[in-house]
Amino acid sequence: MKIIVQKFGGTSVSTKERRQSAINKVVDCVKKGYKPVVVVSAMGRMNDPYATDTLLSLVKKDFLDNNKMASDLLMSCGEIISSVVFTADLYEAGYTATPLTGGQAGLITNDKYGEAEVIKVNTTKILEVLDSSSIPVIAGFQGISESGYITTLGRGGSDVSAAIIGGALGAEEVEIYTDVDGIMTADPRIVNNASLIKEISYNEVFQLAEQGAKVIHPRAVEAAMKYNIKLAIKNTLNDCEGTVITSAVTHGEEGKVITGITHMSHRVQVKINYEDNKNNGSYDDILDILGRNNISIDLINVFPHEKIFTIDDKDKEFVYNLMESMNLIYNKQEECSKIAVVGIGMKGVPGVMARILKRLRNEGIEVLQTADSHMTIWCLVKSSKTQQAIVALHKEFDL
Repeated sequence: MKIIVQKFGGTSVSTKERRQSAINKVVDCVKKGYKPVVVVSAMGRMNDPYATDTLLSLVKKDFLDNNKMASDLLMSCGEIISSVVFTADLYEAGYTATPLTGGQAGLITNDKYGEAEVIKVNTTKILEVLDSSSIPVIAGFQGISESGYITTLGRGGSDVSAAIIGGALGAEEVEIYTDVDGIMTADPRIVNNASLIKEISYNEVFQLAEQGAKVIHPRAVEAAMKYNIKLAIKNTLNDCEGTVITSAVTHGEEGKVITGITHMSHRVQVKINYEDNKNNGSYDDILDILGRNNISIDLINVFPHEKIFTIDDKDKEFVYNLMESMNLIYNKQEECSKIAVVGIGMKGVPGVMARILKRLRNEGIEVLQTADSHMTIWCLVKSSKTQQAIVALHKEFDL
């Protein structure tokens, strides 16, 4: 049995016209001799009648914050509605389909409501549906706990559902359908000549997703890596081949050291100087203390006489108050952006960082901080210079 999992996002199922485009993808899959397994998100986005945010607005936030089990039950409704409507559309097109909740599809989770993790998959029901020549249409973003309660998988949960289901079924491929052609070399809203990346490795796309690219959630990439299953990002509304993500990519496109560029805004740089704090015992413990307070820090540089790191803007007041309560003297640079230059082709290639710094310097862009790994280089710049920096680096590496 050759199975392909097809996941359709909220914009792909938001209207009858868009759902018809999605139905065409399913029908095409059947005609090519595959058994499609469909995973759907809730229909549309905020203010659309059945979008998850719209459903949540029916109940006061205080109730939802204090009743996580009830919150998950409400949040699961959008995908369930979507699965039934999509099944009805397939019926109109002449195909038999069976709507399933995430729990009915066999996604068994822990009981961490709102951010549940799938601990096992029982594919029995999905295979029964496939054996009966029906198309399973599964509500994404959700599962069921071992104690029998509906749970949701958190942000990007429908992508995660699709990747896990595809892996458990041994699918030929998991197709993630959205409203863009695939993964681009940069955000096309920033770089108007950004181009489509036709093939990319798990590790590269994980870095891009982790550092701000929003086409696919990092947790879905992790799931695909675990099962070593091919992912494809495609556009519901056209026949573009999209971006294929596999483990087979071991080097960049010929002549290319960089695959793509992305960024994260709303960063704050914090510097703590040893000389200013040498009589304060908290200086040595600050990174530990921030960790114990669940403050995520990155771009961490520890020097003999200084510690430098960045935090998210939303955490800044807490961090400032915390350090002041410990009498730590610090400097801060707000309104920064972290630019990530990603490419498996840079591995073992000397001079990539030098090219980046030289190009940004020639553009008059101050680099506040850098860090690097074997396939990613990060540069911290002022937010006002973000677009200029990305455009310049996109041109520098001929993307």
